[in-house]
Amino acid sequence: MKKQAERTDSGNGMAAIALEAKRDGVSYDKQSASPASIPWQQRPADSEEIVWRHLDNPVIGRNFVPGAQGIYNSAVIPFGDGFAGVFRYEKKCRYPRLHSGFSEDGLHWHIEPQPIKFAGDPEVVGKDDYAYDPRVTKIDDTYYITWCGGHEGPTISLASTQDFQTFTRLENAFLPFNRNGVLFPRKMGGKYMMLSRPSDDGHTPFGDIYLSQSPDMCHWGKHRLVMRRGGDHVGQWWQRTKIGAGPIPIETNDGWLLLYHGVIDTCNGFVYSMGAAILDFDEPWRVLYRTNQHILTPETDYEVTGHVPNVIFPCATLCDRQMDRLVIYYGAADTSSCVAYAHLSELVAFTKENSEVF
Repeated sequence: MKKQAERTDSGNGMAAIALEAKRDGVSYDKQSASPASIPWQQRPADSEEIVWRHLDNPVIGRNFVPGAQGIYNSAVIPFGDGFAGVFRYEKKCRYPRLHSGFSEDGLHWHIEPQPIKFAGDPEVVGKDDYAYDPRVTKIDDTYYITWCGGHEGPTISLASTQDFQTFTRLENAFLPFNRNGVLFPRKMGGKYMMLSRPSDDGHTPFGDIYLSQSPDMCHWGKHRLVMRRGGDHVGQWWQRTKIGAGPIPIETNDGWLLLYHGVIDTCNGFVYSMGAAILDFDEPWRVLYRTNQHILTPETDYEVTGHVPNVIFPCATLCDRQMDRLVIYYGAADTSSCVAYAHLSELVAFTKENSEVF
């Protein structure tokens, strides 16, 4: 691979930061913060699965806080000596908004009761539109949040923060209709890179993954097709209806590891599963490997039963490269937030050994 010397530990990894924030209303100094250990459970002895579930799922269940009907499809990232998150939060009105939250261990969360209030250009901030399915990445010294926001229809909204207390809205990345905006964790060739999935104004019975570039996190272009839905012609149905990028891509020795959701339309509605792909380092619109089967699919009660049954929707990961550990955060049945685990090296090897690129 080219440009090996430029690669860093960018899987949203464990870097100490010098910031002051508040948790449960108490200020604390993050100047000397040390990285927190990520959650981990060993694979069950009777399991041979590449990805296995946290035994105490969901980590954020139904009615997690009074009045909340669902907290799911949310983003988590290391922050100081713990973790921060941006959460899709729905009350009984079912209108989705974004809330911030903090955790010491990545499993037990305090979620702020009020939605995030954004500063910025009044033309962008002015409308109180819906917001859901966030992702968070750190690029240089700034945390960027992407989500599906209302702007005369769903599109990719953007904001930045340095402390998860104050958030500044940026310009929307694209015109409607678009979903699943996922930034890469560093610039490439001086450009920001974002994956997205053009869609419609409804439940989108189609969808492929594209990549776009920007010099300034405002003007996006050079759009390239990355991956198509489908698979009938190679004996796959699990991702035949639509696909969408999941957590922030992770740098490995073999390329960018991308977890994504794949959807099949059945006689009982959509079923969302998780797959994996490896993208080229220097041209990340080129797919090198792509799993020919899902690596996690709805099977447990909390995944097959909920407000929207049969959904696994990955949105975030935590990675400890030294321990070869990967923690995957996913939404279950549009109701709760769950955790799964994998060994990074095993997942990369599995993707390469069980690949069908189409």
